[in-house]
Amino acid sequence: MSGTGASASRREPPTPIPLTVLTGFLGAGKTTLLNRLLKDPAFGETAVIINEFGDVALDHLLVEYVGDNMVLLQSGCLCCTIRGDLVDALETLLRDLDNGRCTFRRVLLETTGLADPAPVLQTAMAHPYLVMRYRLDGVITVVDAVNGEATLDAHAEAVKQAAMADRIVLSKTDMASEAQRAGIAARLQALNPAAIILDAAKGEATAERLLNCGLYDPGRKIPDVKKWLAEEAYADAHRHDHGHPHGHAHGHDHHHLDRNRHDAHIASFVLTAEAAIPAGTLEMFLELLRANYGTQLLRIKGIVKLAEMPDTPVVVHGVQHVFHPTARLERWPDDDHRTRIVVITRDLPERTVRELFEAFIGNAAPDRPDRAALTDNPLVPFGGVDR
Repeated sequence: MSGTGASASRREPPTPIPLTVLTGFLGAGKTTLLNRLLKDPAFGETAVIINEFGDVALDHLLVEYVGDNMVLLQSGCLCCTIRGDLVDALETLLRDLDNGRCTFRRVLLETTGLADPAPVLQTAMAHPYLVMRYRLDGVITVVDAVNGEATLDAHAEAVKQAAMADRIVLSKTDMASEAQRAGIAARLQALNPAAIILDAAKGEATAERLLNCGLYDPGRKIPDVKKWLAEEAYADAHRHDHGHPHGHAHGHDHHHLDRNRHDAHIASFVLTAEAAIPAGTLEMFLELLRANYGTQLLRIKGIVKLAEMPDTPVVVHGVQHVFHPTARLERWPDDDHRTRIVVITRDLPERTVRELFEAFIGNAAPDRPDRAALTDNPLVPFGGVDR
């Protein structure tokens, strides 16, 4: 019997490894931040994936070469380079971990030279094997305080990086003027109300504050849904926008009125529902969003109360047209049992998504089609969400 129990234990899937994505536009200071993190004791036992070792000044930290593209650092971190594609790098790390050639508890991927973080997130969420072994912990975006506003004005991808972030690290604040610091901080807060902004020059961007920003906090016995969703921040920003239509303080009202700014194409909002939602209704709503508006969905994350099992909510998480397999929680983490879904879009009006959601859950406006009308339409492509 004991042998059978040991065999069953070995067959249990391993706990998914948290994966953190470090992004930021060229020259923002990603490599400088990474060097600081590698010296942080809280960053130990981390596998770091970078494009080339030469991009990071690691010579004084090297201990030994573990493989052709991997080195072990004195900090306890493992560092490897991407010789092929990202899937190869992540699979190689897993093989070496499973075979006992290395040890790590988390992975950080620096997207050097990659402006769009979405493909990285989709790789971890859609690959049939990687999705079982890794879980997305969060996205860290580095923004230059000196050149940040000009970069956001000139590059739509830089705006996308900031909008998708869970944490924003503001670099070079010690070289920026007070007006520059105030301007970029206000703009980032408006662009991504829920992201915590950390000042690198003040030492705020520590491993402790950057890691474990996802749904599953290893220090807690239950998921921290409230921290992960941060729906209050989006709701507060929404009320602020409607209450102050002429922009923000700090002398940047003219920015808010400029509809040609890349920021004006980003929207973030929260969908809520008190009543439980049938699983089929949820799948059809997400599939319709994915099929029709996938490229415009920067990120979706939420907790849903299903009609079939209202006491065990499910977590949904999507990046553009790719959705992570839904995860069921053992119980509600707090007394708030509403469905709450945070949606971040680009060039997709809030009204479009909100009215679609309301129609599916049966709250359609009198002059809008309800869910029955939608489902009776043979042109609407339905199906299950990506599993």
